[in-house]
Amino acid sequence: MPWPVYLALKQLFPTGRISFFTLVSILGVGLGVALMLVSTSVMGGFGHQIERMIIDTQGEVQVRARTSIDQATALLVEQALAKSPDVAASAPYAAGVVMLEYAQRPAFPTITGFQPERMKDVIPLQRYLFSGSYDDLDDDSVILSSLLARSLGVRVGDSVSIYSPLMMDRLKREEMMLPRDVKVVGIFQIGHQQLDSSTVLCSVRLMQDLYGLGSMVHGYNVRLKPGVDAYRAAALLNGVLPAPTFAQTWFESNADFQAVLSFERNMIFFLLTFIIIVAAFSITSSLLMSVVRKTREIGLLAAMGGKARDVALCFCTQGLVIGAAGIAVGLGLGFALLQWRDGLVQLIARFTMGEEAFVKFYQFSSLPAHTQSKDVLIIVVFSLVAATLAGLIPAWRAARLKPVEALRSE
Repeated sequence: MPWPVYLALKQLFPTGRISFFTLVSILGVGLGVALMLVSTSVMGGFGHQIERMIIDTQGEVQVRARTSIDQATALLVEQALAKSPDVAASAPYAAGVVMLEYAQRPAFPTITGFQPERMKDVIPLQRYLFSGSYDDLDDDSVILSSLLARSLGVRVGDSVSIYSPLMMDRLKREEMMLPRDVKVVGIFQIGHQQLDSSTVLCSVRLMQDLYGLGSMVHGYNVRLKPGVDAYRAAALLNGVLPAPTFAQTWFESNADFQAVLSFERNMIFFLLTFIIIVAAFSITSSLLMSVVRKTREIGLLAAMGGKARDVALCFCTQGLVIGAAGIAVGLGLGFALLQWRDGLVQLIARFTMGEEAFVKFYQFSSLPAHTQSKDVLIIVVFSLVAATLAGLIPAWRAARLKPVEALRSE
C-alpha cells in the first residue's frame, strides 16, 4: 500500500476508530445521496405509473389525421395495420367534448367512442371497471370515470343527458336537436386525476351520432406485440399509412405533459445536488483543519523526502474515502426509505390532514417508486467526484507548505 494512502486511512480512522469529523462528513454525503436517490426514484415512479396508464388507455401507438378519417381511408389504414408484423391489435375511435347533465348538474368531460369488441384486445378497460359491466356497453349507454360520476352523483343504472357541439351547429341553421339520453352501465377508475375526473366512454356509433361524423372516425388505437419498440413501429407505419394519416407513439401524443414531468424531475435533482455540494464544503473544512493541526507532521514528511504530490495525494485520498463511505451509507438509507415509503406517507397523513383527505386532495395513498440504474450511477459518480474534489483545496494547501516553515510552526 502506498504510504500516502496508508497515512490517509490512519488520519481518518486513528486507533482503528472513526473520528468525529470523519463521521460528520460521511453522514453529510450520505444524507445527500439518500435524498437524491429517493427523489429521483419517486419522480421516476410517477412517470412510470403515468406511462402505464397512458398505454392502458391509448395503446403504445395511435394513428391519427389532421381531420376525420373517412371510410375509404380507414379501410386502407386497417389494411396497413393488419400487414404490419409489429401490430398485435387495433381499434378505431372518435373523441371530443360534450356537456353531460344529471339532475340539473352539468359537467363538460371528454368523450371517447370505440368498438367494445375490438377495444378489448387493445386497451384493458375492463381491468379498471369497479362498478357495472363492460359487456353491457351499447349504442344507448355510457361508462363514466369515478370522479366525474361522484361529482354528478351518478350511479350505475342512472340515465344522463348528453349535449354535443352539433346542437349549436343545428341551431345556427334553425334546426332543433334534442339531447341524447343514455344509461350509465359502468364506472371506472384509472388512478390518474385528469382521466378519472372528466372522461366518458361510449360506442363509436353513439359518438358518430353526437358529432355527425357519419361513418368517419378520428383515429386508431394500436397495441404492439411484446418487446416491439414503439418508435420503430411508428416509423415503419408512417412509411405505409395512406395520406393524411400518421402514426405517433404514446410519448409523442403526450409530449407536453411528459416534458413538464421531466422538467420537474430534473429541477428536483438539480436542487438536491446542492446538498452534496454543502457536504463537500464540510469535507473541505474538516480537511483544512487537519492540515492546520498537522502542519509540523506535513513538514516532517517533506523533510524526509516526501514529494508535494504525495502529500496532496494523502488529502485527496481522504476525500475519496469519505465520499465512498458516504455513498454506501446514503444508498443503504435511500433504499431503506423507499422500502418503507408507504408507512411514512401514512404516518405523515395521520398527523397532518388525515388519510382520507390526503387521498382526496393529492390523489394517492402510497408513493410509487421506480429506480433506474442510470440514475443510481449518476448519483454515485457525482457524489464521488464532488467528495474527491473537496480534498483538492486542503491538498493544494498542504503541498505548498515548505518543510522549514512547517517544522517551525507551533
